[in-house]
Amino acid sequence: MQVTSNPDIWNSTAIEGKEKSFPLNSSADLDPLMKRIGEAPCVLLGEASHGTHEYYAWRTAITKRLILEKGFNFLAVEGDWPDCYTVNKYIKGHFQPDVTAYEILQQFKRWPTWIWANWEIESLISWLKQYNDDLHPDKKIGFYGLDIYSLWESIHLTLDYLKKADPAAASLAQNAILCLKPYIEDEKRYSQLSETGTCREILLQLLNEIQGKIRVNNKDSEDAWNAEQNAQIALVAEEYYRNIQVNEIAWNLRDTHMSEILNRLMKFHGQGSKAIVWEHNTHIGDARFTNMKNKGMVNVGQLARESFGEENVILVGFGSHRGTVVAGKEWNSPIEIMSMPAAGIGSVEEILHHESPENKLLIFNKNDNKKRFNKELPHRAIGVVYRPENELEKNYVPTVLSSRYDAFLFLDKTRALYPMHIPADGNKIPETYPFSY
Repeated sequence: MQVTSNPDIWNSTAIEGKEKSFPLNSSADLDPLMKRIGEAPCVLLGEASHGTHEYYAWRTAITKRLILEKGFNFLAVEGDWPDCYTVNKYIKGHFQPDVTAYEILQQFKRWPTWIWANWEIESLISWLKQYNDDLHPDKKIGFYGLDIYSLWESIHLTLDYLKKADPAAASLAQNAILCLKPYIEDEKRYSQLSETGTCREILLQLLNEIQGKIRVNNKDSEDAWNAEQNAQIALVAEEYYRNIQVNEIAWNLRDTHMSEILNRLMKFHGQGSKAIVWEHNTHIGDARFTNMKNKGMVNVGQLARESFGEENVILVGFGSHRGTVVAGKEWNSPIEIMSMPAAGIGSVEEILHHESPENKLLIFNKNDNKKRFNKELPHRAIGVVYRPENELEKNYVPTVLSSRYDAFLFLDKTRALYPMHIPADGNKIPETYPFSY
């Protein structure tokens, strides 16, 4: 998403008073957030960039407490389904014992690789695997991808599955691959050259075949369900790439798809299932309280509230004042560790820094923090493409903070995360967390 600011919000009248907040120094300081979450079965955890260490560290702390204290049973992330499903199988013990989390994460090869192929995630999935080792197979924590990009990967995996499970149906997947072959696995080429619905009917036929037969007849229900999800993703991704040139249409296709996968995951895990979601703030913060609403755009946070009910969904935003971040200057450009300048005057981040330059947690409910942040203010959003010199023009979303989120973690000074594709100092595994869990 291209984030652009409304110039008028920078001229907003300063807000008086100081927000009620809780200091953040260790996992124990998350108690007010755990209380706010209560029995809600769906918790969405954001990030203000895709390349900040502290966002991963604090989301990990929250995730562990949700699993240990509140019985959450799967994590869904802003990643491709095929790669994340391999992580899912790894943490559930389906690989040989000598396979490491590091080796599993090397499969994330699509740019931007650093979002999931980083040492912070290595630590998390190593913990999840260890936690799962002592659980019954039906109780093991899952790890899934919500994103839409894996058109070619998903259709090839569908074919691989059908060759073993239903050879007669495998020809449908082979036909889909032949239809897509002229575009040489190039999404931009497909968006420019494909005619409306070029391969859609074949992909739809394949999905219907799987839904009608494979899931019913196969004993390994999750792998059969995985094949169905790959067929579903291929169908939606085909439509997404045909519309990728129109930002609003492509955005809504993507976030609606991610919301639908989340809904299917909840149903697949059965009654009482509880979901943790990791995505960027622009996906998890309710779009109705940003300028996205004016463009007719929706997002996962909004759709989750509408689908499950606001009392059953907790949206947790993140932000920071200054530091360093991992990003690229252009799409597919080399990744860099960039300086992130101090937040713009009048932004959410600058206001919270001005109050006190410390990490803090804000809880939004009927009694606390609803008055001060109930007006539109600039709120920083950094994507995988970032140019710090253009930040004020392109990296702030007009936001009503107290309605967009149910809670907000402000981390005053942050640093870049640790991508696996950038060697650590002295070739040592970096120390990724500033506190123990």
